[in-house]
Amino acid sequence: MILVLNTGSSSIKAAIFDSTLSEIATATLTGLGDTDGMATLKSGATSTQIAAPDHAAGITAILNALQGHDVTSVAHRVVHGGTALTAPCKIDAQVIATIEANVPLAPLHNPPALAGIRAMANARPDLPQYASFDTAFHATNPDVATAYAIPQNLRDLGIRRYGFHGLSYASMVDHFGADLPARLLALHLGNGASLCAIHNGTSAASSMGYSPLDGLTMGTRSGAIDGMAVLRIAEDHGLAEANRILNKESGLKALGGTNDMRSLTASDTPQAAFAVDHFCYWAARHAGSAIVAMGGVDAIAFTGGIGENAPDIRAKIMGHLSFLGDLPIHVVEAQEERQIARDAQRNGAI
Repeated sequence: MILVLNTGSSSIKAAIFDSTLSEIATATLTGLGDTDGMATLKSGATSTQIAAPDHAAGITAILNALQGHDVTSVAHRVVHGGTALTAPCKIDAQVIATIEANVPLAPLHNPPALAGIRAMANARPDLPQYASFDTAFHATNPDVATAYAIPQNLRDLGIRRYGFHGLSYASMVDHFGADLPARLLALHLGNGASLCAIHNGTSAASSMGYSPLDGLTMGTRSGAIDGMAVLRIAEDHGLAEANRILNKESGLKALGGTNDMRSLTASDTPQAAFAVDHFCYWAARHAGSAIVAMGGVDAIAFTGGIGENAPDIRAKIMGHLSFLGDLPIHVVEAQEERQIARDAQRNGAI
């Protein structure tokens, strides 16, 4: 059985998969590291308050909640693998060092993943650990798609396009199997939103860039914005506040007052309508760019919370793309945790 861990700064999501990749148990810990040292553990229908001041305590709580299952390996979601970790792998000292070296590229995401890996190693040193990287699927993007037109010394620091949501797109490729369209426009639409040009099963281009901020309008992220506008915001508000505004106070939340697409589509306010229009318009605008990267398009697939559950949003986006003609449209369930387990299994986890 494979235990999949998605470790954030204040949460740990866990799922156990058997050898057939069927999900047989889940547990979630939220409120990790809160000032009162208490967190909420949900396992099945049970929700309890427990003492969990750090990731080590959080991992112990997750293991206790799932102790009825004979786990034989652990697989982690790691957001950023940089240019060195471009495929799922078994974790060793070198892999940990490389994830750590990539912390400047993902300062909010890689440290919690490292904390989870180390806490797991301390709690169960007998279990082999594996990592899957959200950036890895896009490692096949050509240099012309990933390079920013900036001085070489800055590019040498790793400032380039990486792309994210790679686990979702890899899962989509596995979902189609032999029926995968040659040129698939894939849209992962949720609170975080992106699209990917999948050409012959590999990523040719991603709407996200150096960080997950770029590209489509999102729940609380601005999406694509001129660098000079960013500098103006930073000049007026400071770097930390500019970061918060662009990542936490922008997107649908800024335009419509909430990042909940269900509330926006149910609302009759002009602001809500504009937020929905903005989301769909820019998804279609970026779709055009992805189609160019593939040299055409054979089918379109939607995934993610909005992509799967909001037919009106899908229809509105497709309305902008009606000039493409009658294309097959697919709705694919996002299965990132199962993809992580699949990656581990392919790397020898049993």
